[in-house]
Amino acid sequence: MRSLQALLVMLVMLAGTYSFAEESIRIDGSTTVLPIAQKSAEDFNKKHPEIKVSVTGSGSGNGIKALMDGTTDIATSSREAKEKEIAAAKAKGIEMKPFTVAYDGIVPVVHPSMKIDKITMEQLKDIYNGKIKSWSEVGGPNRPITVVSRDTSSGTYEVWEEKVLKEDRVRADALLVASNGQAVQTVAQNPFAIGYVGIGYMDKSVKSLLVGGIKDSPDTVRNGTWPIARGLYMYTKGKPAGNVAKYIEFVLSKEGQDIVNTEKFVSLK
Repeated sequence: MRSLQALLVMLVMLAGTYSFAEESIRIDGSTTVLPIAQKSAEDFNKKHPEIKVSVTGSGSGNGIKALMDGTTDIATSSREAKEKEIAAAKAKGIEMKPFTVAYDGIVPVVHPSMKIDKITMEQLKDIYNGKIKSWSEVGGPNRPITVVSRDTSSGTYEVWEEKVLKEDRVRADALLVASNGQAVQTVAQNPFAIGYVGIGYMDKSVKSLLVGGIKDSPDTVRNGTWPIARGLYMYTKGKPAGNVAKYIEFVLSKEGQDIVNTEKFVSLK
């Protein structure tokens, strides 16, 4: 009798463990997509209190790696998966399924006191590769430019490298920061710094620059006239099912896209 009771207790415990595993979603990846993922998870949980959603931001590349390793259910990324990542996933029998959940513009920012309001793509490239070293070369004061960049594991950096640096290397003395928030904070504290952040991280502590005479805005990002625009992605292992599918559907719904706008990114429509 006692052995039967012990067996029943064990089965109940195992059932509870299985239920918990089934009723959880792990999300990891881009720090840019992090505010969208966090707020979406919060509102999704209100609709589905039985589903626990955990969200972390270790970087786009790390999120994709975690998806392949099985330590996350959804990888968020501020860039498209690279060919080598897709190949590595396939080698493990994994087909990564991308979902575009929002758009983003990467915006060059300076201190509000900087007496310039516009810049060109060529000037940005030459500032970041080190050819332009003084603000006087782009219409500003005769002071050295402090260059703030994201670290190389960042999807934001990789898009900047592709679209602005054109695969050139960022100058060796650039200050590398780990997140959009740190980039904003660093530029806000240095009158002679320049950095770049996702449009959703813009605030009054920094000033955005026109690029080629174009102002960053949801419309210019969505219609492609903003020159440093990108999609923001969530990747799953193959076609999502169960709770993961429910979450992705929520993010793509009108309610989910309203969250994108609330977080100051650019909704799909």
